[in-house]
Amino acid sequence: MRKVLVTEAAGMVLCHDITQIIPGQVKKRAFKKGHVISQEDVSALLDLGKRHIYVWEPEPGEVHENDAALFLAQVTSGEGLVWSEPNQGKVTVSAIQDGLLKVISDKLYNINSLQGISFATLHNNRRVFKDQAVAGTRVIPLTIPQEVLDQAEEFSKGEPVISVKAFSPLWVGVITSGTEVYEGRIKDGFFPVIKKKIASFGGRLLAQVIVPDNSEIIAEEIHRMIAEGAQLVLVTGGMSVDPDDVTPDGIRKSGAREIFYGSPVIPGSMVMLSYLGHIPVCGLPGCVMFNRNTVFDLLLPRFFAEDKISREDIVAMGHGGLCQECEICHYPDCAFGKNI
Repeated sequence: MRKVLVTEAAGMVLCHDITQIIPGQVKKRAFKKGHVISQEDVSALLDLGKRHIYVWEPEPGEVHENDAALFLAQVTSGEGLVWSEPNQGKVTVSAIQDGLLKVISDKLYNINSLQGISFATLHNNRRVFKDQAVAGTRVIPLTIPQEVLDQAEEFSKGEPVISVKAFSPLWVGVITSGTEVYEGRIKDGFFPVIKKKIASFGGRLLAQVIVPDNSEIIAEEIHRMIAEGAQLVLVTGGMSVDPDDVTPDGIRKSGAREIFYGSPVIPGSMVMLSYLGHIPVCGLPGCVMFNRNTVFDLLLPRFFAEDKISREDIVAMGHGGLCQECEICHYPDCAFGKNI
């Protein structure tokens, strides 16, 4: 690049975007990279506080900030994403579909460790929506060595740094346990909540069955639901340590492989997740009926993205696993469920 006086720049090509900022009113691109400076532009540039501009005279092995940001977006992005054209040196990466955002945090860390690179994302395993911005990238200087970008590309090989997994319209079977509900003594409070939440992901209700507190019957119903086509089985009630609460035992008797019983998430610690084959079987605690957001809301996006959940995933939820139950809820735009 060559630095020249604005008053001598007429006819020259601007090699970077120039931003106009009016505090509290506007921040926008006033001049775009590649713009040919006219004599009429000189006064406007002076009004923006510009006494000099850079004229692009590239050195071998140097990449302009716009091209570098575009390159970073392209090599790091996987399925479900699209990127913008560079604007003021930055490229925005957005979702092309509703889904689950996946971020490989160690890869992201390695890329941001490179001198001159800035790459910011939303949290991993967050539900995102079509057209939502999920990441932004730029380089700090006006040019960056190609070898730095090559390192970033090397870090990005294999599994993409960021991607959005689309939700699948799973068939959901609901087993409501509780002798008091089975006998009609009280009304089931789980089902309306579950029905509303699964519908927001495109989930389809296969059936609901109400059973007494009997572990053998619960196990039989789990098998029946899966035989009839359930791709996700939710079992409600009977998840505490009371002697009549036999849901965990019923899930175990079905032969499902237990991943965890008890999570470091509040509300929702008395949750249980198992897999019968590849089908998730999840025992839901009573807080799902009463609390606005619980561990169930952290698991649902992963269920519908058909994302396999491990015990290690659940253990990590302890960092950020405390819901503050704010009077005005901003979830998922808050700390709940956001572990580093």
